[in-house]
Amino acid sequence: METRTPYPALAEALQALQAKDNLRVLMTIEKREGPFVWSNGRRFLNLSSNDYLGLAADPALQEAFHARHRGQNPAFAPGLSASSSRLLSGSHAAHARLETLLAACYQREAALVFTSGYHANLGLITALVGPRDAVFADRLAHASLLDGILLSGAKLHRYRHLDCDHLEMLLVKHRPGASKALIVTESIFSMDGDAADLPRLAALKKKYGCWLYLDEAHAVGVVGEKGLGLAEKTRTLGEIDFLIGTFGKALAGLGAFLIADRVVVDYVLNHARPFIFTTALPPLLADWQAFLWERLHTWGPRRERLLSLSARLRQSLHALGLPATGQAHIIPVVLGENAPTLHVAQEMQTAGYWLMAIRPPTVMQGTARLRLSLTADMRWEDLSGLPQRVSAALASCRPSALKGAGA
Repeated sequence: METRTPYPALAEALQALQAKDNLRVLMTIEKREGPFVWSNGRRFLNLSSNDYLGLAADPALQEAFHARHRGQNPAFAPGLSASSSRLLSGSHAAHARLETLLAACYQREAALVFTSGYHANLGLITALVGPRDAVFADRLAHASLLDGILLSGAKLHRYRHLDCDHLEMLLVKHRPGASKALIVTESIFSMDGDAADLPRLAALKKKYGCWLYLDEAHAVGVVGEKGLGLAEKTRTLGEIDFLIGTFGKALAGLGAFLIADRVVVDYVLNHARPFIFTTALPPLLADWQAFLWERLHTWGPRRERLLSLSARLRQSLHALGLPATGQAHIIPVVLGENAPTLHVAQEMQTAGYWLMAIRPPTVMQGTARLRLSLTADMRWEDLSGLPQRVSAALASCRPSALKGAGA
């Protein structure tokens, strides 16, 4: 007897995704071992992680952190749960220590820690702008930024990716009719691995009386002499009104932070709903982030190694005629359609690479890709065979390529 689902519309929607080679499934990782992961008893080189500095699986760092806590009075040890919103009983000394450290490193008045980057972007943008305002966003800005803008009710104007001339055209046309105006961009773009022109954006912000909102999620820890991000590298830190960084990528943890003037932070903690109505980051995790942040300036050699590996791999892909782009530690290989991208990803998984197919809506239609995300603890010996395998997999691609996992 045929089993009938009470949710036929949902089942049909899933079938439609599968027909377009766009269905996602979860793949479980059992353990980590440096730059490798284990799944179903097999070891894979992990090319899908955002652990750019290789800190998350560094046993020496973890032992040093735990050793520090073993010497503390248990009554003052940070807990595994904040148990509440920070505006109730969830704001702990560990949060305050972390925020003080962050503000000092950026030489700004204040910092505010959020539970995730998505919470930060959603909460900040909806708190800062509304229906009388305008937001000018890079067309490839992250989903969390776009969702915050749409939820705010502000008028959204999307400029062509990295095209500051197009942005200025939109500012000339639409800035006069808006009360407040916000320019929104990522620094290093998460799926394209390219970088915003921050000096030009800062100049446009001044010229047209806007605020500049910068998401440094994929640059914090990796870019800049001290690892503070692209704004540090381009000497534009003082021009950024709202700088967002995350702990869940190069900083091997969870959560995000805002760097801004004190009046902004005070306003945001009174108006950002995802901050007000969310249980705070676990104090133990806030302490871990402070522990890592104190050492951030010492990891210049890791940053140099990561960028050197990335440049070498990109050159090797180019030598085989593969469409590798970007200019950072994220190397997209744009293959176009979903089916060949899924096929190549599956072939790479068979060869021992943890590599997923990135498809719409994560990226624009017709730009499905492999996203090669490198980490500083990788060796060239583990990467050197990858370009030839990608080339061979692409050459063997068939329309009947099997469907697999991906973003």
